[in-house]
Amino acid sequence: KYTQVFLQAWNTGKRIYLCGNGGSAGNAIHLANDFTYGAGVKRGIGLRIEALPANASVLTCLANDIGYDKVFSEQLRVKAEAGDVLVVLSGSGNSPNVVKALETGNELGMVTLAIVAYEGGRCKELAQHPMHFPIHDMQVAEDLQLIVGHMIMRQLYELG
Repeated sequence: KYTQVFLQAWNTGKRIYLCGNGGSAGNAIHLANDFTYGAGVKRGIGLRIEALPANASVLTCLANDIGYDKVFSEQLRVKAEAGDVLVVLSGSGNSPNVVKALETGNELGMVTLAIVAYEGGRCKELAQHPMHFPIHDMQVAEDLQLIVGHMIMRQLYELG
C-alpha cells in the first residue's frame, strides 16, 4: 500500500512530508534524500519530498514561539495541501508533535501514514494507513523505519 501511495504522489506531482523525533527524525532526513534522488534515477526526476525536522531554524523558531508540540503541524498548515502525503515515523506513536501532525494532515485532506512500534500509540489510531511493528526496542523500531523506506524506494526505482 505504501508504495502505491508514494507512486500516486510521484505521478501526480503531490508532495510527501516526513516527520519524527530523535533517531526517527534522522531517518526522515535520510529517507527524504533517498527519495529525492535515488528513487528517480531511471525516471530522471525524484519525488517531491521533504523531511520536516531538517530545517533547524524553522524547527527552533516554531518550538520557541508556539511550542514543540506544533513544530510539524504548523509547517504542514503552511506547506501542505489536500492529496499530499504525510509519513510519521515514531517508536511509541505518542509524541505530541507527531500526533498533532497526523491530526493536521487529516484535517487538510492529506493521505496519512505512520510507521510505529511498541503499542502503536495514538499515531496508529490516527493514521489512515498505519504500519505497526509490535516491537519493544527503539533501535530495532528505527531500523525497521529505514528498511521499510528503502524497500519502497527500491520498488519505485524498479518501476521508474
